[in-house]
Amino acid sequence: MRKPLALFIGLRFVRARKKNQLVSFVSLISMLGIALGVLALIAVLSVINASTGTMREETLKAVPHAAVTLPDDLLDWREAADSLAAAPGVIAVAPFLESEAWLQFDGRGEFVNVRGVTPETEKQILQSPDSQLQAMLDFLAETPDGIILGTRLAGQLGLYPGMQMSVTPLNSLLQRRTEDARSFQMVGVADFGFYDNDAMALVNLPVASQLLTGRDDAVPQLRLRVDDVLNAGVIAREAVAGRWPVASWNETRRSLFDALRMEKILTGFMLLMIVVIGAVNIVATLVMAVADKNADIAILRTMGASRATVMSVFVIQGFAAGVLGTLLGAAGGVLLAMNLGQITRAFQGALNAMLAPGDVYMIAHLDALILWSDVVLVCLCALGVSLMATLYPAWRASRVQPADVLRYE
Repeated sequence: MRKPLALFIGLRFVRARKKNQLVSFVSLISMLGIALGVLALIAVLSVINASTGTMREETLKAVPHAAVTLPDDLLDWREAADSLAAAPGVIAVAPFLESEAWLQFDGRGEFVNVRGVTPETEKQILQSPDSQLQAMLDFLAETPDGIILGTRLAGQLGLYPGMQMSVTPLNSLLQRRTEDARSFQMVGVADFGFYDNDAMALVNLPVASQLLTGRDDAVPQLRLRVDDVLNAGVIAREAVAGRWPVASWNETRRSLFDALRMEKILTGFMLLMIVVIGAVNIVATLVMAVADKNADIAILRTMGASRATVMSVFVIQGFAAGVLGTLLGAAGGVLLAMNLGQITRAFQGALNAMLAPGDVYMIAHLDALILWSDVVLVCLCALGVSLMATLYPAWRASRVQPADVLRYE
């Protein structure tokens, strides 16, 4: 099958040895620049994807998939919980009460979120069942005045299981009603996720009701666990059917995940500048190639080639560098992302040091999650930028006047 004339000549120009070695060098630099930009984009976006997933998992250790706020005058909250548990997409429902309080031990204290739970139903609502937390909930069920603290909170106050501490509701603290303080016995520590390990405490629901509201029968909120985390809000609202207010996890932590999405967009945009720089080199390469091929262009024009054909020849020549750079960068980026975890671990082992302490940065090593939609989008952007970079030099080539060139040959 015969190739179109423009494609045939364009590919010949790509493979041909250049009289001007500078043209070959700049062409190589442009291809490598595009490859580097594509590689960096794929690798960095994959790291951001993995970090977002890790943050979601850490958030859901303490934040419910969805929370339903029941009215204070509701006669039977258990009936409401049973009706929600029977709704499609809802795996489990658990009651809870939560409010801020002041936790004090040995003259030191911290503001914490005290959450009252029923240990039996709390086990069913956990996003990632933790055997340690499961055991702590069993101890909590056996200890009416027991309390489970986040690992970082317990460490900050120097608390160990069996120790006694006092908890004062925030309202009582502000009104200086110290008699409202209640003593608790620590039954253990648990991992409530990176964001809540220094500010979360679990107690039994009846005790929380008395401590936080002064009533034995306060109407709790309901935590919902659903089968599709990303659509938790939709599932919860369909289950509630407009009866009560609903807040999903991605609504309560919207600012965090909006910031992550914006970070991904801005990072991608900045790294795309590497591809743009490579594309600028394509412009320089084609400008020099057009000057080098003036005589060939004139001969093509005198043999009947149209300006569109000449323009296509140089578009193909420049675009080839973009295609090769994009393919090379995509392959390198995917390979780097797939092995990034092992590379960082090996690097840390060689240095015998942690690149990012896990208690500060939440993750002790870099992981990557490749989304093929990101890979395709990055490749399309790189190809689009490369194609646009060829248009002006190719247009200049199509405007060469054969008579002016051949007159001096």
